[in-house]
Amino acid sequence: MVTEIRSFYSLKELSESLEEEIDFYKAAVDEYSQRLGSFLREMKATHGNEEWFKKLSDLQKISKGGKSKGKKKAGSSGWVEFKEIMLSTEEQGEAQILFEAIEEINSKVTRLEKIRDTVEDLKRLGLGEDILYITYVHDEVPERIVLRKKGGKEAGEKFEFMTTFSLSKGL
Repeated sequence: MVTEIRSFYSLKELSESLEEEIDFYKAAVDEYSQRLGSFLREMKATHGNEEWFKKLSDLQKISKGGKSKGKKKAGSSGWVEFKEIMLSTEEQGEAQILFEAIEEINSKVTRLEKIRDTVEDLKRLGLGEDILYITYVHDEVPERIVLRKKGGKEAGEKFEFMTTFSLSKGL
């Protein structure tokens, strides 16, 4: 879980950052979904009649249709707790972690899309470009924004460039 403070110099910059995050997470969901699909196709021949396989297959279909209602886990059998982590040596463990990752990432994408829509609403309100947007980002999702008027030193910090030139005339 990442917690950070990020500053944006415009709502456009914040929107672009949100779009990049959304695209990144959607690509991850696609990759994990393909891995889960491949895994289930491979396991169908040997485990097609087992209860865990049927549950995961059903959950994948629900997830693809976008009708998932919260987190659903296909049972926790086969997992052993070792100190602060859960371990599994069973084939279904890989499918379970892929499915849980897909569900968690989809939830994050939904939150990011709602925040993106909120930022678009802020743009329509006409907040000026002379505002610094200091953003509290928790678990890679912006949760709070402090609006600060750019002025004085703050306004020039992003573009400040200092140099010294020395010229000599050849004789």
